[in-house]
Amino acid sequence: MTVVLQVGNRLITQEEIIPLLAGYQMLPQLFQEILIDQAIASIDCTEEEKAAAQQQFCAKYDITSEENRQEWLRQQGMTQAQLDHLATRELRIEKYKQATWGPKVESYFLNRKGQLDKVIYSLIRVQDLGLAQELYFRVLEGEQSFAELARTYSQGQESQTDGLIGPVELSVPHPTLAKMLSISQPGQLLPPTRIGEWIVIVRLERFVPAQLDDSMRRRLLNESFNNWLQEQMKQLSFLPPNGSTATAIAP
Repeated sequence: MTVVLQVGNRLITQEEIIPLLAGYQMLPQLFQEILIDQAIASIDCTEEEKAAAQQQFCAKYDITSEENRQEWLRQQGMTQAQLDHLATRELRIEKYKQATWGPKVESYFLNRKGQLDKVIYSLIRVQDLGLAQELYFRVLEGEQSFAELARTYSQGQESQTDGLIGPVELSVPHPTLAKMLSISQPGQLLPPTRIGEWIVIVRLERFVPAQLDDSMRRRLLNESFNNWLQEQMKQLSFLPPNGSTATAIAP
């Protein structure tokens, strides 16, 4: 058996590496990083980009001298070539995202827009239908404000904000509530509706449409990348060699 690591007084052999990674639940992370490296293998950076990435990397890990660099490499068990590769990895991942999903981001945004639009709404939730109906008519007839009734009667955290919630994306509330809000007009008071264990009274205050700005573009690119990565992970086949340790191979 070949010893490849020493941790304290323990000598770790080559045959123990995979069982240890599996035992510490580190194999999925290893597989994921390998998949990413395979995907970005053809992505390159300019010399200027490499130099800038090196500077950012050294600043992040407080590598300020050649002595620091050698000590960091020793602690990480890495070579200089591996450090160079690691320093540009995030940039190459970003380039891969742009090259793969950048041209599709507008259509993806349109498909997702219904969930990305935000709403600000007022909510009262109680468990008694009779009370809900009474509160609804008090608001409808102007006897008391929504905020006052929510503060006094609502049985959720919204009672601490006078019933006001948001802005939140339409994917956040309960699907039934999200549908109600999506077809409402600002200022429209909706009658008591049962959602799970609650009877809710809702009023849409403001609709905030999602915009495909730089922040949203980055978010959707990251989302597309993560969705792809999850699908790739699902397609891995875990094969236990010699009936012991799980490894993964692509189908």
